[in-house]
Amino acid sequence: MVFLILIFGVFSCATSVIFIRWSETDPVMLTAYRLILGGLFLLPFYLRAREQYRFRMDTAFVRKIVPPALFLALHFVSWIMGARMTPAANATLIVNMVPVAMPFTLYFFLRERLTRPEIAGTGFALTGVVLLGVSDFHLSAQYALGDAVCFLSMLGYALYLTAARRNRDIPSVYLYVVPVYLLASVFALAGAALVFPFGGVDNLIGPDIQRELLCILALGAVPTVLGHSIINWALRHMRGQTVAIVNLHQFVFAGILAYFVFAEMPEPYFLISSLLVITGAIIVIRQKTPDGQPPPQPSAENKTAPRR
Repeated sequence: MVFLILIFGVFSCATSVIFIRWSETDPVMLTAYRLILGGLFLLPFYLRAREQYRFRMDTAFVRKIVPPALFLALHFVSWIMGARMTPAANATLIVNMVPVAMPFTLYFFLRERLTRPEIAGTGFALTGVVLLGVSDFHLSAQYALGDAVCFLSMLGYALYLTAARRNRDIPSVYLYVVPVYLLASVFALAGAALVFPFGGVDNLIGPDIQRELLCILALGAVPTVLGHSIINWALRHMRGQTVAIVNLHQFVFAGILAYFVFAEMPEPYFLISSLLVITGAIIVIRQKTPDGQPPPQPSAENKTAPRR
């Protein structure tokens, strides 16, 4: 059941490419808008969880959420920018290299080692990603900056996922994601404020106001509230590398959506690549130990307290 819910979350994340391509709002502002809406949509659940667990936001908790909020803002902004600066094949290949970075971040921060099924599944899945992207990858100085921005986005996403795995001791996913979304929006707005006087923000909102509002609303509701929140939830119940591999299905779903929405034909190797990614996911999902170690216990300040 956890796997099926995660697949739905990954599909929800994949819809972001549709709304991003429809939107003409500046990447930094678009990031801020979707994060603010995502946090506001989930705020009632946060308040209910806060009352249920008698949770208080102390200094220790703030220190926990600052890194993932920063990594999430960095990932969102750099992904939108990078996707507009380099060919789609380059952006897709680089940003889907998260399973390459995750073993290092998981071991460095959590001492979580890959299992044999995860190594095999990663091999299958990444073979599919490389097969899809390498034939159309453009190695050129013209796209070097865009490729670097996409690499930064990939690294930010890997660190964001690792932080979510590390913070699974927080009693409720809502107590975690809502502060992270809202703080990430503050980081995005701060970045916009810093670069705005120098022409770094093209527009606060695109020319077609109605379309932009619909795109922003959809980005906040579907890939943020449903997509990222479910992925954060799954990291509490599944190993980090397993979630990273299943998350590769984003490019599968994005390719299917692009075909129906934009009438874009998939790449020649799309079917084979998709089958390899699915095979990799099946290998890691079928492993005997879905989670390596029990989550660390909550701190004394934020421990679950029974209601009286």
